[in-house]
Amino acid sequence: MYLKTIMKEGFDLAMMKGLKKWRLFSLLAALTIFLSGCGEEYLSTLSPAGEVGRDQFNLLLLASAIMALVIIVVVIIYVIALTRYSRKKVGEDVIPKQVEGSHTLEIIWTVIPIILLVILAIPTVYYTYKHADVAAMDQVDEEGNKTNLTVNVTAKLYWWEFEYPDLGIVTAQELVVPTDEQVFFNLKAADVKHSFWIPSIGGKLDTNVENVNKFYLVFDKESAGLEDGVFYGKCAELCGPSHALMDFKVKSMNREDFNEWAEAMKTTVHTAEGDLAQQGEELFQTATCIGCHATGGEEKAGQMGPSLATFGDRNRVAGFMEHNKENIKKWISDPQEYKPGNIMPADEQLNGGKPFTDEQLDALAEYLMGLSIEK
Repeated sequence: MYLKTIMKEGFDLAMMKGLKKWRLFSLLAALTIFLSGCGEEYLSTLSPAGEVGRDQFNLLLLASAIMALVIIVVVIIYVIALTRYSRKKVGEDVIPKQVEGSHTLEIIWTVIPIILLVILAIPTVYYTYKHADVAAMDQVDEEGNKTNLTVNVTAKLYWWEFEYPDLGIVTAQELVVPTDEQVFFNLKAADVKHSFWIPSIGGKLDTNVENVNKFYLVFDKESAGLEDGVFYGKCAELCGPSHALMDFKVKSMNREDFNEWAEAMKTTVHTAEGDLAQQGEELFQTATCIGCHATGGEEKAGQMGPSLATFGDRNRVAGFMEHNKENIKKWISDPQEYKPGNIMPADEQLNGGKPFTDEQLDALAEYLMGLSIEK
């Protein structure tokens, strides 16, 4: 009776352990299903929308295939050894064939990994040098004009400045590019190390204070058809307390539309419409906001704060908040609460030692929403 009780308890314990394992397996399976839907077309490296991103994705597939092949071969060998050479089949007294010092086996398990590494290394080295080739950046036509678009990217705490030196325009927080052609980038940082990354288009590259990094990207798809109408860009280097909020957006369009956008950036003169917007414009100047923020597309690069020339066309406030007047007011009132570590002064420092009133915030929000070249 005592023995039966012990056996029953042991069986129950084994069942409980088995049940826990199945619960864990079920949880992992469910998480796998959920995580498989995490990739969004505007943000995922698994949905490449450019030549560079596609090449890098193919390298990822190749590396994954090699690793899967190795795992499958090892599992097959293990299963064969377990089923054909178990003690139950061959007996307790059988001594397996000794292969210690076998030159054949040593050659096999040395040569095969070398072959696999070579298969992975050749395309990796090829694409690394291909994507680093920026010789075409300085190519010019018969009239001496550059044939390819160049963008100077400056990373700052915690925003991005995009200068188009050949076009004479500057934007902030939104990169606008033509599709189906190489776009070259000069990358640098103004304060600490950052990293420029557009996941759907291509891999990241660091922005350093002491040197300029160069590379190119190709945008195959127009962003207008995406969920938010833009691709998402990220800072991929830990740079401070608001690193995770250092986003930028990318608008890609055909060359004709891009030329129209560039011309509008050069020629558009913002005029405040309505009494409230005019009050906001006056306050924008008297509160010294104009000292840090440009409102024209042809302003020079290197401003203390991001250019607001296309603020009304953006889809995010401060790079991550929903673009509406209420969030604009919250941001102006207390920028440190929403993006810790940024250098924007508190409203008391801008408004003669007093916080902005609700009426003043309404006026500023109305004026800023009117800074548009697309509406």
